[in-house]
Amino acid sequence: MAGLLKKPLKLALVQLATGADKTANIARARARVLEASQAGASLIVLPECFNSPYGCQYFPSYAETLLPSPPTKDQSPTFHALSSLALETKTYLLGGSIPEYETETKKYHNTSLLFSPEGELVATHRKVHLFDIDIPGKITFRESEVLSPGNKITLVDLPPYGKIAIAICYDIRFPELAMIAARRGAFLLLYPGAFNLTTGALHWSLQARARAVDNQVYVGLCSPARDMEASYNAWGHSMVVDPNAGVVVEAGEKEEIVYADLEGKAIEETRKGIPIYDQRRFDVYEDISRKARFEE
Repeated sequence: MAGLLKKPLKLALVQLATGADKTANIARARARVLEASQAGASLIVLPECFNSPYGCQYFPSYAETLLPSPPTKDQSPTFHALSSLALETKTYLLGGSIPEYETETKKYHNTSLLFSPEGELVATHRKVHLFDIDIPGKITFRESEVLSPGNKITLVDLPPYGKIAIAICYDIRFPELAMIAARRGAFLLLYPGAFNLTTGALHWSLQARARAVDNQVYVGLCSPARDMEASYNAWGHSMVVDPNAGVVVEAGEKEEIVYADLEGKAIEETRKGIPIYDQRRFDVYEDISRKARFEE
């Protein structure tokens, strides 16, 4: 398992403030990505639904068509903005997520796009687990009323660094995705997400640290900034957790960029000290990574 991260990587999480104006959201994201690239980040992450408000009532009106790829600028202005920005900054750019409309199936998805420093689309992740919850007296939310789920684990190689896994928000509650990606060689699990004030207080940090300690890899969670005037109030607190489950950096509630320097040595030392990868008992339980559905 040594050498998962081939060279040090500077990661930036952009905790972005978003509003009702898609064009303004994209422009704001551009300014913050430029700032992060000037600070030396090689991999820059935007939050879930960074080009729109978050909510079932917003998904259809803000959705863009991504297929067939590449879409036209009219079909997906966000796609082209991200592609151009990745090329301009010479960075890997994970466009958080955006609402997607697939014309062939007439379904909506919550979709994340990763672009290379050449401006090429290198990975697409559709949220696999939809956010359907009901906590009495706190929050009820049902993404499945509008969205359809994706059906693949997304693992992508970033030359010259190594493999990362991409998932979205509620996906983090399902440790199978993280475990499979880590066993297939990911050094970093990235989750653009928009936990709310209830679930964020309960489980945001806990889930990040749990996925890190389970798999001895880095974990990054990127949230929108908190807006108490919006219909949905994001938790904020974007964070990076190291392979030993220590919080490397954590944002507050408002718009800001947080940075972390990732090093392969941290993974190697953690796994050497607590060698769970050599101690798993696949004679007792199954290695679930053997049957997973991947996008690579």
